[in-house]
Amino acid sequence: MLLPGRLEGIGWFTFQTFKRMALAHPEVEFHFIFDRKYDEQFVFADNIKPVVLFPQARHPVLYYLFFEKALPYYLKKIDPALFVSPDGLLSLSWKGCQIPVFHDLNFMHNPDYLPYLSSKYYRWRFPKFAQRAHRIATVSEYSKADIVKTFGYPADKVDVVYNGVNEAFKPVSPEIAFETRKNFTGGNPYFVYVGSLHKRKNIDNMLLAFETFKATDKQNFKMVIVGEHMFGTNGLQKLLDAMKHREDVIFTGRLYNDQLSRVVASASALLLVSYFEGFGIPIIEAMKCDVPVICSNVTSMPEVAGNAALLVNPNSIQEIAQSMDKMANDQALRLKLIEKGKVIGQQFSWDQTAERMWDCMTHCF
Repeated sequence: MLLPGRLEGIGWFTFQTFKRMALAHPEVEFHFIFDRKYDEQFVFADNIKPVVLFPQARHPVLYYLFFEKALPYYLKKIDPALFVSPDGLLSLSWKGCQIPVFHDLNFMHNPDYLPYLSSKYYRWRFPKFAQRAHRIATVSEYSKADIVKTFGYPADKVDVVYNGVNEAFKPVSPEIAFETRKNFTGGNPYFVYVGSLHKRKNIDNMLLAFETFKATDKQNFKMVIVGEHMFGTNGLQKLLDAMKHREDVIFTGRLYNDQLSRVVASASALLLVSYFEGFGIPIIEAMKCDVPVICSNVTSMPEVAGNAALLVNPNSIQEIAQSMDKMANDQALRLKLIEKGKVIGQQFSWDQTAERMWDCMTHCF
């Protein structure tokens, strides 16, 4: 997950959390196990020993070989106090203490959201990983309850560590907001979505709602979509081709750090109307930027957003469109949500995530 220039949600979790833990605990020796040549930027401290094991775990068959052959061989050799898996995959062949981070169980409930073989592998192995785990870390109370219910795992052995938010996300000056809008939307106001273009993210209904909103839009709003295509979005182009307001939808591809934070901070509102989220980091990123949020009223999103967002039914195009209209035209509502978002945003930080993760891990020491 630690790939330069390609950090996704779990990658950011790993980077931000383990960097802090390694620096805070110089008395502990950390072995970072990679499946390919690593970048030195991910060796954060002198107490980290990087190692590369073969094969690259990029396919279910290779997952098995990596975690059941290469990994246990290495772990038996170094005899660690604990093995932590930030993406949840464990070794059933190694008998030592193991803690996985289960970010969500979307694959258990929506198997068609993943490629067929990956879906089969996850649904086959993750119940076994839960049985094998000494404890489990997860990122929301929703995901904790889901783990307990789905796998019959003891609730007192699931630790909620929450996600944090990168320090780059902060409000920008009116001048920077103006320049950002000029660069991305020709100076027009816009809604922003940040995330992969995956079908569980509900991009189709978001775009259909935007099309509905545009029928009465007098301010020439745009829809800025930040992210890359993933499995299950082949029908997106067909939808775009049929849109009357296709020219108002702007795809930026992947953006990073300061540029990403400026695009979020210069938006009129952020949309995250997914069908399923284990946490929903963009919600907090937007709040840190003083940008109001529209998000789904399902899974973890109401828990994370609290009272600081407009909650919508992800299946209701009309409801999403009406929330867009409110954000575009009700300035008092926007300011109220921004103020509430400031309070919510203060509750999440990577420092807290690292502390909670460390507390979870120390049960094995």
